[in-house]
Amino acid sequence: MPADALAHAPGAAGRPVDRWLVTLDIDGTILHEDGSITPAVIDQVARLTGLGHEVMLATGRSVAATLPVLDLLGITPTYVVCSNGAITLQRDPDAPLGYRREIVETFNPAAVLTQIRSHLAKAHYAVEDEEGYFRYTGDFPSDSMGVGGEQVAFEDLLSIDATRVVVISPGHDMEDFLAIVETMGLHRVSYSVGWTAWLDIAPDGVNKSTGLERVRQLLGIPSSRLFAVGDGRNDIEMFEWAGADGRAVAMGQAPDDVKAAATEVTSSVHADGLAHALATLG
Repeated sequence: MPADALAHAPGAAGRPVDRWLVTLDIDGTILHEDGSITPAVIDQVARLTGLGHEVMLATGRSVAATLPVLDLLGITPTYVVCSNGAITLQRDPDAPLGYRREIVETFNPAAVLTQIRSHLAKAHYAVEDEEGYFRYTGDFPSDSMGVGGEQVAFEDLLSIDATRVVVISPGHDMEDFLAIVETMGLHRVSYSVGWTAWLDIAPDGVNKSTGLERVRQLLGIPSSRLFAVGDGRNDIEMFEWAGADGRAVAMGQAPDDVKAAATEVTSSVHADGLAHALATLG
């Protein structure tokens, strides 16, 4: 990161030199399945922000699906990482929703979509563009979309500048789906598999950690003051990034490979695991 960019980066000046950069996943970490947040989590987030620590979100969600969570938590961090690192938002009070897209990474999804379809002909596909709009085939969960979406033919997905591609295969259980994905040899993209037969694909080399490392540099926070919490396979790179010198905390219900990438494990989301983890920071 250029020195002049760091010198003028928002959020870097006038903050405690020993503050932590606290990066939180949303679904299964902050939010329960019904979309609720416990008072204990809200209280701990308020306590840490009150102490001057930077508490922010790092999520696979689109921008439109992420911003309401900031309101629920009552925070306005300088930066937010969305779409598994493909979009980094910067706080801008003059923007319509209080944030503007500062960094957007896109890719042409044609090759990877065609490759995956040859293995998963009956899967459902969606492509998110840089404005958060989804175009999809088959039946797709409406709550996964950001600003909206429309059903299109598969061929119509191939020419969109994508920040994210999502593949769901309702006909497969988790183990079968993982086995199929491993045989595909997906290259030139970054991908992660969710808890169910759900595949998230981002531009090559892009994940939560790449967006967060830019944020860390812009805020001038040392790598020893990183604290990341998550529960999914798309958090593994974030854990490796935070845990190299700082702390990476897996939620109690996380898959074993996610827990293995963390430096510590808290209790599950149903037992206020995030609140317990945050309580360990002073």
